[in-house]
Amino acid sequence: MDARHSQRLLDPLFTTAAMRAIFSDHGRLQAMLDFEAALARALSGAGLLSPAAAVAIGGQCRAERFDIDALATAAARAGNPAIPLVQALTAQVAQIDGQAARFVHWGATSQDVMDTGLVLQLRAALESIAADLARLAMGLAALAERHAHTVLAGRTWLQQGPPVTLGLKAAGALSAVGRHRTRLAAVRGRIATLQFGGAVGTLAALGEQGMEVAAALAGELKLTLPDVPWHAQRDRLAEVATTLGLVVGTLGKIARDVSLLMQNEVGEAFEPSAPGRGGSSTMPHKRNPVGSAVILAAATRLPGLVSVMLAAMVQEHERGLGGWQAEWETLPEICTLAAGALAQTIALVEGLEVDSARMAVNLDSSGGVILAEAVTMALGAKLGRMEAHELMQEATARAARERRHLRDVLVSDARVGAHLSSEDLDRLLDPRNYTGQAEALVARALAAHREQGNGAADA
Repeated sequence: MDARHSQRLLDPLFTTAAMRAIFSDHGRLQAMLDFEAALARALSGAGLLSPAAAVAIGGQCRAERFDIDALATAAARAGNPAIPLVQALTAQVAQIDGQAARFVHWGATSQDVMDTGLVLQLRAALESIAADLARLAMGLAALAERHAHTVLAGRTWLQQGPPVTLGLKAAGALSAVGRHRTRLAAVRGRIATLQFGGAVGTLAALGEQGMEVAAALAGELKLTLPDVPWHAQRDRLAEVATTLGLVVGTLGKIARDVSLLMQNEVGEAFEPSAPGRGGSSTMPHKRNPVGSAVILAAATRLPGLVSVMLAAMVQEHERGLGGWQAEWETLPEICTLAAGALAQTIALVEGLEVDSARMAVNLDSSGGVILAEAVTMALGAKLGRMEAHELMQEATARAARERRHLRDVLVSDARVGAHLSSEDLDRLLDPRNYTGQAEALVARALAAHREQGNGAADA
């Protein structure tokens, strides 16, 4: 295909070479040909085709033997690529075995070829994504463990709140990734299902041997034989889309937080640095969060693509008109974007640069007011919650108005001094003393990760 019509300029940014290969024209074509070769073997096993004829058909089922540009042109006229592919395959088989050529695509329909081919592609794609999710989980676990005691400001509504730990932030992402690994394992099992029903899903063209051939075909491809063909029941494909949408949503959350922490005014954590990474064409000083940008772009695009897959579920009678066709480019794009976002997130997490000193500076930038809750709780035990809350509300407002540290305001307040000493205030206003159960929560997340294992949930 003409290089002018490819996307090689952007592919390295938004996807991976492995995932692009799976969903390339060659990958799609080979998956359909794998179906045709397996069908020939299944027909032979049922006695409908000689073993020699099955070998003749299978020998021609190699994507490099076909002119993809010619097939694409013919597909535009036929309405799908399976029709010209079957014609071309039949012609090639006829050149070496005329009898075998009569049985190419025997008993199948175009949707059987394309859907099962897609299933084979998805099986490879989800295996790759599962491996990357396991690697991401390992990176997040290492980050959570390494920074279990690294304190930084918690932020709600983009404003500073009480302190948290970087380890806890990583543990939250780790827990979400663990759930995605469980979801992905389930959907991988459900999508690995044969599509084979013939014209309207009855296998009528194969007569009494229809189920025998279907079972043999499923065995050849190592796919599950469904209760009934699923031409117009698209829930399995939609589940793949929604699962990957959830995955990329979590990746977007990670990228959003890192990009916010990279802001000059914050400067607490940074994407890994490398020559030529994150620069600007006009501003030499810039260190842009380029990985986060790519991940967030995927997280922006995925919801719309997932909605297409959900809308495409509403198909007419035994074979859909328009809904099926809407899936052809949408689901591969979902997979390629998810793979790219995962690769970027792995690089970000594994190479994250942390400035704990800057975190400490930012923790104190509010003059202690972010620890007002800690003092309120201590006073509340003496005065009651409402009175303590009102007292601290007044104190924090005064600290802000007079540009004083909260400790100075509290020390000068006799109502506070009656119950809390200066030593008490030092302890209460130390961020390291107000991270609650962060350490225990990180430990719980790490224990769950170890229980899940590096591949148990992905098998």
